[in-house]
Amino acid sequence: MSALSRAPDSLPRPGGEQALAALPQRWPGELPAGLWRAGELGREALPVVPSGHAALDAQLPGGGWPVQSITELLQPRPGCGEWQLLGPALRRLAAGGAPLVLVGPPYLPHWPGWGATALPRLLWVRADSAAERLWAAEQVLRSGDFGAALIWLPQARAAELRRLQAAARLLAAPVFVFRPEAAQDEASPAPLRLWLAPKAPGRLELRLIKRRGPALDAPIELAALPPGLAGIVPRPALRAPRLPRHGTAPGAQMQDGAPTPGERVDALAGADPARWRVA
Repeated sequence: MSALSRAPDSLPRPGGEQALAALPQRWPGELPAGLWRAGELGREALPVVPSGHAALDAQLPGGGWPVQSITELLQPRPGCGEWQLLGPALRRLAAGGAPLVLVGPPYLPHWPGWGATALPRLLWVRADSAAERLWAAEQVLRSGDFGAALIWLPQARAAELRRLQAAARLLAAPVFVFRPEAAQDEASPAPLRLWLAPKAPGRLELRLIKRRGPALDAPIELAALPPGLAGIVPRPALRAPRLPRHGTAPGAQMQDGAPTPGERVDALAGADPARWRVA
């Protein structure tokens, strides 16, 4: 028989229907760690840190923030929701006594506000240039003596992120890297990438750009009111402003009780929704 003769039809061919049908039979149950089916969330073989947001944990592989890897958070600008997003997880990690490390934050940490969030131990690494941030980030990750690391990298190449990812593989703590939203189309070794931005007063919108699992087209909306303001800001103050209906007189009240654009809420006046004050 010639070596070039046609193979029997009973053998599965690459890309054929028989080959696809044989895949589920190889692993009829759970897949080994590190593998996942395209339509299912990947299973994390390592412990995760619950984010504190049930809607988000339901969409994260393993049900929380991963360790031994970097998590990339993309923002339109710094200071627009990262503390509300990470606050519950950071408080859980700080309870263990390990410090939280900030590398190159764009703004000076607000110490009274930081203390009010029950995050007592903080290590702030000041780094201004891109080279200083990357060098400081690598030294922090190599030390491993922290509960969580938050790193701001406005400028970073994929090769530099791979070095951070390699260093994070030896850690048992989450590492969050903040980058501008313009970097979402760039290559990244981070297995988890999210975009976040404020959506409305007291709300935060997230989009999963990359995860170990199927794509998620719908955004995730979370409550983003700091815990210290939950009992101070009245609920109507968190509504997005609405334009008055056609024919509504200036200063008139909306039918659902929300203030018109000519009014504002004194958020610190108390929890009584009826207390409006005309600006």
